[in-house]
Amino acid sequence: MASRPFTEAALRALRPKDQPYKLSDVDGLHSLVTTAGSKIWRLAYRDAGRQHCVTIGPYPAVTLAAARRFREERKLGLHAAAGKKPTIADKSFKEVALEWHGAQGERWTPKFAGQILVRLQADLFPDLGAKPLRSISCAELLESLRKVERRGTLETARRLRQYAGAIFRYAGAVDDSVTDPTPMLRDAVKSPPRSRHFAALKRAEIGPFLRGLDVYDGEDTTRLAIFLILHTAVRTGELIPVRWIEFEHCDDPDKALWRIRAERMKMRTEHLAPFSPQVLGILDQLRALTGKATYLFPAADGRLGHMSNNTMLCATYRMGYRGRTTIHGFRRTFSTEANEHGWPSDHIEMQLSHDERDSVRGAYNAAQHMAGRRELMRWWSGRLDALKTDRLVA
Repeated sequence: MASRPFTEAALRALRPKDQPYKLSDVDGLHSLVTTAGSKIWRLAYRDAGRQHCVTIGPYPAVTLAAARRFREERKLGLHAAAGKKPTIADKSFKEVALEWHGAQGERWTPKFAGQILVRLQADLFPDLGAKPLRSISCAELLESLRKVERRGTLETARRLRQYAGAIFRYAGAVDDSVTDPTPMLRDAVKSPPRSRHFAALKRAEIGPFLRGLDVYDGEDTTRLAIFLILHTAVRTGELIPVRWIEFEHCDDPDKALWRIRAERMKMRTEHLAPFSPQVLGILDQLRALTGKATYLFPAADGRLGHMSNNTMLCATYRMGYRGRTTIHGFRRTFSTEANEHGWPSDHIEMQLSHDERDSVRGAYNAAQHMAGRRELMRWWSGRLDALKTDRLVA
């Protein structure tokens, strides 16, 4: 049967089976569905009479459109190679980067390969992708990295410098006219500061914690507050003073939104947080308890105001998790899981409302990434549900 192009709906509907299986798009592009439910983009093609298959990365970190672009770029490279084959130094940075990426094969997991491709496409290809490799100066590469630094994402800038160095060394192995400029940038690219790590749940601990929270014998509002902060990954200071008027479109899961007021945000700018249908269920439970109050979590002793800063933390102590997790650590758990499963770092960082120095760019990205962030939070709530019922082992 001839293969038919994928649709987003068809991709989302793919479910795991007892054995891995693949479904094809066209021209060799296909998705491998693992027994764990991961959907891995791969491309099969022939070059010089030999069959090849490269891993592109996981869906949805690598979107359907991005996978098709990869296919077309690989086809263009093969057609160019059939004529006058340029030296690797004459190829564009993007061409060489994709060659290097494809050559890693079994050395990388599909998730890791997808993360690297997304970072290259977002931060290096726009400035350097079309330039011949031999023409790229140290100053040009540094300026691209500086743009990433100015966003406050120093760790991403450091990793991009490492990827660029590996790409230049890959080319230099077959053409000694290519030299790696990145050693000269080692002191020019800022190092990320050492940060204090809050205790956080490990993957194997998430399910038991959630099951323990189900039977927590304290206040229902406290239990639901912890569920809400787990499913949304917001900060304690953003959650505890939340008012009912901050939630919008609660009758439509595709538009539901939490508009967190600027005065509660770390950077004093309004934050828009999409959330999952599971959060709507938590809000329904809370509405039955506190729906007539101003705050979702009013003070338990009858005073005006909201619950205190330490109420949720004390509940985790009562559950036996003193020293094993913190409320802020739930954000770290979310970030770790989402990054390890290949979700775009921009979506993760925006959902966590991490520092965006350029307020114009921040407002633009808040709108630009809303659909992707909504998909991310639906995935996260689904993963919490699966871990809670022991349906996931990895």
